[in-house]
Amino acid sequence: MAKETIEVLVEGGKATAAPPLGPALGPVGVNIGQVVAEINKKTESFKGMQVPVKVIIDSDTKAFEIRVGTPPTSQLIIKEAKIDKGSKNPKEEKIADLKIEQIIKIAKMKEYSLFGKTLKEKAKEVMGTCNGMGILVEGKPARESIADVNAGKFDAEIKAEKTELSAEDMRQLEEEKKKLAEELVKRRDEFIAKAKETISAMQGKDKKVIKLKLRELKIPEDIINELLPPEIGEAVPGAAPGAAAKPGAGAAPQAASAAAKK
Repeated sequence: MAKETIEVLVEGGKATAAPPLGPALGPVGVNIGQVVAEINKKTESFKGMQVPVKVIIDSDTKAFEIRVGTPPTSQLIIKEAKIDKGSKNPKEEKIADLKIEQIIKIAKMKEYSLFGKTLKEKAKEVMGTCNGMGILVEGKPARESIADVNAGKFDAEIKAEKTELSAEDMRQLEEEKKKLAEELVKRRDEFIAKAKETISAMQGKDKKVIKLKLRELKIPEDIINELLPPEIGEAVPGAAPGAAAKPGAGAAPQAASAAAKK
């Protein structure tokens, strides 16, 4: 019994007979309409995301099986949190909040890709990813919510596999996200003011010394580089090993130094 496997990437719940799916299925003689309908049924929960799909076809009977992959856990979290990307500084800056129902939903979506044996263990894995993205869970840092899961606080929701949010839950999440965004803007403004005050007070001192002081004050690296751009050849903290400032940055000071030597 020969089998043929066709792999495609489709938008969740919106597969059609158009490319890439239709042209790939046409030559094998399978009922394209049935395949499309089955794919859309199985990918309904991934709307707005690209989903890897395998169509396994029996060459003799034309029977088919649909196997749906899942986007990375981080992408599912981004979709549930309605954000563009995770936090640049997840330890200090929180950018969104998720309810336990959303954690359970993601854990169920990633059921066959996570290491945990139970839904409770899988939910904690999802929370661990939230922790590295600056996403709160039930209004707390994710690591604290993991402790709550261990203590049995969400056993009822996990046992019931609850994944739906009420209108009130969604309203609260939107308000929380707005509040977190306002706090980030306020915090950034405070860092910038503090950094400018420090730079002004240390005027005339070596740039590296000033940067060290700013880091001691825990000024975020992106703000430091914004106020004191790296010079050519200067390593940028947090960048890939061997990375240096782009040509042009700090060129004038280096040119002046070279002229002085002549």
